[in-house]
Amino acid sequence: MAIEQALALVGGSTLGPSRPPRGQRPGGGGDGDDPSGTPDGGEAWSSTPRTGDGRNADRTSASPTSASPMSSTPNARTDSGARTAGNRPGSHSGGRVQSGSTSSGSTSPRASRTANQPAPSLSWSRARAVAARAGRGGPLAAVRLPLDRALGHVLAEPLGALTDLPSFDTSAMDGWAVAGPGPWAFVAGAGILAGHAPATALPDGAAVRIATGARVPPDTTAVIRSEHAYADEAKGLLHAERSVATGQDIRPRGQECRSGEQLVPAGTVVTPAVLGLAAAAGYDALPAVPRPRVDILVLGDELLAAGLPHDGLIRDALGPMLGPWLRALGAEVAGPRRLGDDAGALRDALAASDADLIVTTGGTASGPVDHVHPVLAELGAELLVDGVAVRPGHPMLLARLPSGPSGAHTAGRPEGQRDATAEQRKESPDGPYLVGLPGNPLAAVSGLVTLVEPLIAGLAGRPAQDAYRALVHAEVHGHPHDTRLVPVVHRAGRAGGRDHVAPLRYNGPAMLRGIAAADGLAVVEPGGVRSGTEVEILDLPWAPATPWTEGCFT
Repeated sequence: MAIEQALALVGGSTLGPSRPPRGQRPGGGGDGDDPSGTPDGGEAWSSTPRTGDGRNADRTSASPTSASPMSSTPNARTDSGARTAGNRPGSHSGGRVQSGSTSSGSTSPRASRTANQPAPSLSWSRARAVAARAGRGGPLAAVRLPLDRALGHVLAEPLGALTDLPSFDTSAMDGWAVAGPGPWAFVAGAGILAGHAPATALPDGAAVRIATGARVPPDTTAVIRSEHAYADEAKGLLHAERSVATGQDIRPRGQECRSGEQLVPAGTVVTPAVLGLAAAAGYDALPAVPRPRVDILVLGDELLAAGLPHDGLIRDALGPMLGPWLRALGAEVAGPRRLGDDAGALRDALAASDADLIVTTGGTASGPVDHVHPVLAELGAELLVDGVAVRPGHPMLLARLPSGPSGAHTAGRPEGQRDATAEQRKESPDGPYLVGLPGNPLAAVSGLVTLVEPLIAGLAGRPAQDAYRALVHAEVHGHPHDTRLVPVVHRAGRAGGRDHVAPLRYNGPAMLRGIAAADGLAVVEPGGVRSGTEVEILDLPWAPATPWTEGCFT
């Protein structure tokens, strides 16, 4: 205590967290009046001060006996939600890293001071907000992709029409192009096909056969459908069997859009329909955001890659699940690597990765073989989120690794993506993100929807999932303090009743049976909800078009 008091006097700071005045939270992302005192994680912080060029100057020890003298400089910043990886709740390194007091001078996002109080877990909503802000933190790269490679990417720019659509007046039906009032004279055997421009204007009182999509002759009054006309071959006259309105069954030039008009905005996911629209509008390639590259590292000596569980060994459920899930979120995913419980192998894999995001499974707690936190601390990573007040899955984490050697994170990319990513790295010297998922399968799913989904959405330029609420038809028990994520399935209302969701059984942290039957997750606030209450719903990426039958899952 005497040492701590002396350090506090020398450093000009006080022990314990320091809250800035309302409205002066670092990064401008917090609300400034959180009654719980939970940090909002608006910016990343660590015990590694940065010099003016943005590179690491030196690193302070986590021990309170070696607090950094930089914590008392005018550059120090106020309380934040992130810290160095070694100073997590429950660790024996002397508590988490905390920043010093605010000054009117310039600020350094890495300046910090030590404090003995462990940081509380972030609330579920704040953790998602931190992940979303992290994903949107840097400028988006852009590459031009041929249409046959653009599916599933996100448009980096608005898609503007390169021409009028249609670019000329076309026939909407097979039939007859006519000019003036009828009956109309025609020449047997003559006609206009799609792709062939008419040679001359159509004179008054004349008709000519025309195919769907063909360019109508100048001065055409209307197109009469074949089934609505009678052609007298002997007299060479065409008679309409219904009234003819001027312009009927003609698609006028520019009916769908004019040249330069925005067709879809930036951030739109390229679907097959968007590809078709782009081709119609004259595009051969699209400006797209490269998919974030993700590496999956599966930790745990107890995991089997094949066969039945035996002798205390269990099957790896997360390795087969994570790849398809992440691809559905818009990522480019390498096959999972199984590292076991090996701190050295984990450190080497993190240092060698060229991914934008690394996802690990297991090892995020404080057990004897939980190596994620120590390895992150050794590498100098920043913890943006270290624990979330959510069940299942509270020991999840989000970190930012330091940047490696020049070009280390662009090796193996296509040339266009490599150039764009290199340009992005110039503006953002930090390395890839890491999300540490708990080892229990449903707890890992909780980490996916809490941290990975909003992070990837930001990195890929995708719009965030729209929140909506639905009635829940059952009482759902809640945790006393934490948010619960409960698998649910949508049900159509009966006899005029409202559509609703039903919670599913088998929702324990280690269970996948419930989530396998679900099309969404209900966000249950602390204390639970009663039947008939509206709850927030998170859709799953593969939400089925029709509800599941209740079967044995409810």
